[in-house]
Amino acid sequence: MHIYDSKTKQKLEIREKDIRLYVCGPTVYDDAHLGHARSAVAFDLLVRTLRAVGKQVTFARNVTDIDDKILKKMAESGKSLEEITSGYYESYKEEMAKLNCLAPDVEPKATECIGDMIELIDTLIKKGFAYQTASGDVYFDAAKDDKYLTLSGHKLDETVSRIEASEKRNNKDFVLWKSAKEGELVSFDSPFGRGRPGWHIECSAMIKKHIAKEGKYQIDIHGGGSDLLFPHHENEAAQTRCGYDQELSQVWMHNGFVTIGGEKMSKSLGNSFFLRDALAKYDGEIIRFYLLTTHYRANFNFSLEDLESSKKRLDKLYRLKKRVDMAAQIEDAEFKKEFLSALEDDLNISKALALLDERIQAANEAMDKNPKDKETKAKAAFILSLVTNVLGVGAKSPNDYFQLGVSDEERAKIEELIAKRSEAKKAKDFMAADAIRDELKKMGVELMDTASQTVWEKLPGV
Repeated sequence: MHIYDSKTKQKLEIREKDIRLYVCGPTVYDDAHLGHARSAVAFDLLVRTLRAVGKQVTFARNVTDIDDKILKKMAESGKSLEEITSGYYESYKEEMAKLNCLAPDVEPKATECIGDMIELIDTLIKKGFAYQTASGDVYFDAAKDDKYLTLSGHKLDETVSRIEASEKRNNKDFVLWKSAKEGELVSFDSPFGRGRPGWHIECSAMIKKHIAKEGKYQIDIHGGGSDLLFPHHENEAAQTRCGYDQELSQVWMHNGFVTIGGEKMSKSLGNSFFLRDALAKYDGEIIRFYLLTTHYRANFNFSLEDLESSKKRLDKLYRLKKRVDMAAQIEDAEFKKEFLSALEDDLNISKALALLDERIQAANEAMDKNPKDKETKAKAAFILSLVTNVLGVGAKSPNDYFQLGVSDEERAKIEELIAKRSEAKKAKDFMAADAIRDELKKMGVELMDTASQTVWEKLPGV
């Protein structure tokens, strides 16, 4: 498995069998947005691929439940920390589940690891890598770390601004502990006085507590959005290096940004990045597949036109699934090797999906020529099963998939009309049966009669 490393700017081979993966998770002060969805889907694909090629993966993703934005929300709403963070945390988990993202093996909350953060800060002070100011705040002394900024390559002005001069020794320094101010809503006891941790310190402490390995690197892969490379990941790396005498991660992996383009998207979703608005209009699997179609490192421009095009591609997968018996499978070793090899190359999703498109087309052509071709059907079933396992799409029954977007009221009406049509056919009143079919077609419903039942689909765009 090769992954592009943001530090070295090259693909690095992941040879280890036991993979420790840590991804920066949400700050639970608001609803999840499309950026959260993009990151979650990208790293879910990574986890699934690693496991599919035989790696043992321990996947950790943190939850930031103490932060300036959370305290601001508390002040504005009058709600407690628990009320705010638990509600947004639960909705985040529900929405990620709708995207068919696997739950992390470890999901620590910041408030559960305060003691571990305090211990690391104390170690950094004792080693001379951190200092406390007159106001009680504790800062990391970046000048003491000669490898600082080697991860991101970021350039900073060495001078100290007048505003910060009384607190920070230089602009590179960052806060580890914020002393409690008058009226502070949440604070904790520590050797440095009452206060709360800075944002960056939590990930270093959590990794050490939950998934760190012995040796040069604590973990194999550290992931997150591109916006986290500096300062967040740079600061994490510095803290771990200086506090624990280990490099934090062998590979630093970052997904690209998400933008929303086009006036039509603004009208449809209220100019909102919130994932809940997209899920109100589209099934999570459709959104997931759309997010998968762009390579994780590329920036992603979310538009309804592209989403609809992506859905048509997913439709073809379900059309094929409709033609095969998923219980009868024969391994297609050639496809499996090519498909997984594409994903092992820094999650080359374009190549993987192109291979899938080719196989879907070839399978359909073979079955058109010979509808009783059992081997083709069994290999197609195997391919669809593999894709479901690795890409996280295609698990629904075709009937359920092609009925997505139909309300309970609409469904009851459709089923009622189909039942009346069946009665008309039994009574040999074919004119009435045809009239009901036409009525359903005007509702955007297409009927397909089988030997045992009548199944239906919702026509796209109706």
